[in-house]
Amino acid sequence: MLYWSNMKALVLEKKLQLSLRDIDLPKDVRANDVKIKMHTVGICGSDVHYYTHGKIGPFVVDKPMVLGHEGSGTVIEIGNNVSNLKVGDRVCIEPGVPDINSKEYIKGFYNLDPKLTFWATPPDHGCLTPEVVFPSNFVFKLPENVSYAEGAMIEPLAVGLQAAEKAKIIPGETALVMGCGPIGLVIALTALAGGCSKVFIADIVGKKLEMCKNYKNLIPIDLNKDNPAEIIKKNTNNWGANIIFEASGATKAYDVIFDSICPTGKVVIVGNPMNPIPMDFATLLTKEIEIKTVFRYAHQYERAINLLSSDKIDVKPMITDTVAFEDSIKAFERAAKNLPEDVKIQIQL
Repeated sequence: MLYWSNMKALVLEKKLQLSLRDIDLPKDVRANDVKIKMHTVGICGSDVHYYTHGKIGPFVVDKPMVLGHEGSGTVIEIGNNVSNLKVGDRVCIEPGVPDINSKEYIKGFYNLDPKLTFWATPPDHGCLTPEVVFPSNFVFKLPENVSYAEGAMIEPLAVGLQAAEKAKIIPGETALVMGCGPIGLVIALTALAGGCSKVFIADIVGKKLEMCKNYKNLIPIDLNKDNPAEIIKKNTNNWGANIIFEASGATKAYDVIFDSICPTGKVVIVGNPMNPIPMDFATLLTKEIEIKTVFRYAHQYERAINLLSSDKIDVKPMITDTVAFEDSIKAFERAAKNLPEDVKIQIQL
């Protein structure tokens, strides 16, 4: 395989050590590939976690790795078999590529393929570099009215769509989202777009909840001073939320879930808890609560693009700041501080 010998990238050398330097990356544009000039890349919580901890579960950074997986850019070269894209197309990229022969791929839930490669997940490099080569069937053209910045938000938005699909929303239902970070917010927005009449969103950081001011029918709950179960029941004639999305990963969130959900309600777990969670099986049984889980997404990118281009969802208020590629290290150091006023920081190449 040929390599770029002088391609600059943001490289995680090891835990808490970043470099902006040249690194060898794949160059060949095969028959079904496209080459993309990257424009905007968002900083995800998983990128930051690799930076601060050096690992996520079984995925360990044991050699230098290029960060970034929320990306948009412009096609600058196409392979011989590519017909869905052309040079000059503005695109976003779905960062996970499954084995097309896997049973998971064939059955349609390719996100669960254990052989799936995913940008910036060891040992695979990410997209915080000026140019990348990627399979064309995981690259999606952006409509004219969707910016590069919004295109880089498609990846987290796809998680929200996966959660909303798992919830099987019935129009008019009420939902509660635990966690007002980027994923909690996109879940809330997709729940509203999917038919929920109102969505409550709860967090312990009051500053984060100020984002709700940008969205109609998105109602904040400050966990430092409000009892979510009381608020939910007051607003549902003492019935409870039809759907609860857990997007925080916090153990204490589960205490709220069982007090706030209605009989036969649905719980969709998106946040990955760091520790084992004690489960109230008595309430699960007596309320016949249905639990669904979410791992990334599958078949959601086109839907996410459609929602943005039709103005059904607006992610622009979530973009806190955009920094230059040369300031990538400072951007990650800032993201690692988890400042309450920051939602999504993006890097422009």
